[in-house]
Amino acid sequence: MPLRLIVTTAVVLVAVAALVRYFEPRFAFFPTAGESTTPVELGVAFASSTIVTGDGERLRAWTLRHATPRAAVVYFHGNGGNLSMWLPVLVGLHRRGLTVHAIDYRGYGASTGRPSESGLYRDVDATLDWVSARLDRGIPLVYWGRSLGTTMAAYAASRRRPAGLILEAGFPDARAVLRASPPLAVFGLFASYRFPTATYAQHAQCPILLLHGDDDHVIPYALGRALYEGLPEPRTFVRIRGGDHNDVVPADSETYWTAVRTFIDQLGRM
Repeated sequence: MPLRLIVTTAVVLVAVAALVRYFEPRFAFFPTAGESTTPVELGVAFASSTIVTGDGERLRAWTLRHATPRAAVVYFHGNGGNLSMWLPVLVGLHRRGLTVHAIDYRGYGASTGRPSESGLYRDVDATLDWVSARLDRGIPLVYWGRSLGTTMAAYAASRRRPAGLILEAGFPDARAVLRASPPLAVFGLFASYRFPTATYAQHAQCPILLLHGDDDHVIPYALGRALYEGLPEPRTFVRIRGGDHNDVVPADSETYWTAVRTFIDQLGRM
């Protein structure tokens, strides 16, 4: 191969890589600023807190405390919106007997900063410190992640072991998601973000429940199955018939909530 061609190819590859790294956060994160609604508007009392991360960002956190909780859930939402957007989900958990702790990542809602993969892990570390001072003793602690939040919940479980881990609409890692979409496959060759959900979850050392809708148009159902197949026992996979990625109300609510209740009740007996 002529030297000129080699040099030209190298320059093009470096330029493409730089371009991908520049746009990567814009493909990975879709934050919405502000706080348009709170649990009070749905009839649920809550406490709002500020969590300071190790690198100085300030995260908005909500606690929806239940009077007689069956478990406490630390909820990590997906890559879009903010706590207000996910409010129906948080209130739905609370109404089923769960104390809920949830955060907005850096750059989301009323939190400061800009999101990045490494930054979100710092957010999780700070959240675990914050939650540890607010635990309901004598009940199971569950980390629950949805979509991108499955990586955060799995990472949390690899750092501090919970009683159980729930992964909803998850994926093995970022490259698996990119490979599932041919137009983005080349992007994956140069991307720096990894979001290795499976790797973190393999170190969770706790029971894992995986929930995935079979009509998911963002994270294909097959990726949820692939995540499940790569995890150790004890693990449970539940197919939510008709479920799409951003459902704030489960498509098959009976199957969904029965699976959650059964999983949490089993944790309480361990």
